[in-house]
Amino acid sequence: MGTAGKVSVENRILFSNNDIIVVNKIAGEAMEGARRGVADLPLLLKEQFGTRKKSGGREFVPAAVHRLDVPVTGCALFARTAKAADFLNKSFARTVYQGGRAEKYYWVAVELSKAFQELPDTGELVHWIQTNAKKNKSTAYDKPNALRKEAILRYRIKGRGKNYGFLEIDLVTGRHHQIRAQLAALGIHIKGDLKYGSRRSEQDGGIRLHARSLYFPDPSVPGNFIRVSADPPRRDKLWADFAGGVPGGPYKP
Repeated sequence: MGTAGKVSVENRILFSNNDIIVVNKIAGEAMEGARRGVADLPLLLKEQFGTRKKSGGREFVPAAVHRLDVPVTGCALFARTAKAADFLNKSFARTVYQGGRAEKYYWVAVELSKAFQELPDTGELVHWIQTNAKKNKSTAYDKPNALRKEAILRYRIKGRGKNYGFLEIDLVTGRHHQIRAQLAALGIHIKGDLKYGSRRSEQDGGIRLHARSLYFPDPSVPGNFIRVSADPPRRDKLWADFAGGVPGGPYKP
């Protein structure tokens, strides 16, 4: 899927130290469990940074802390040690009501639709998500049951163009395909996301969902937080139009 192939990560590293690596992921890379024909991002990071020793002398390969879907781009966080992985996984699992919660912000370009035009400029979406593992697809429902997990996101509309709309999203929970499924439940479809109702695919097999920034506690320094941001790796007019309204000035391809 996609055109990632085996692309060097050397020039895409956003932050690294002895405990973590943050890379600007491109479409077509898997953060874990890469199937045949899909670029294995942990393997690429292993080749670039090597491994660390776990107790007993076994190797610890860079491990994904949060998961970006294969067609999604942006800030991808990996732990370099088992201790850092445990610390960060707990931070990302915390709720909005608990201290030390990691924060994940996304940029999304969606196909213009009546549902998007009627969406309030800001808001919070709450659904209950059920995942079909065989189809690798999630469905967002309005009501809970024993098989569904609560999914929460906050959004702000960045713009409404002639053909596309732009959203900034604060992902409060982290469910499988959460943003894709929650927007689809409203009748809003991410550009290129055929699985969730988009009209047509993107040339590189990706979708217009980009993990713009991460904010998370530093596993090395108690009380310290790290903020990392990434420009979309695919630099074109659509992302430039989106970023033109972001505080700090327009995105420069």
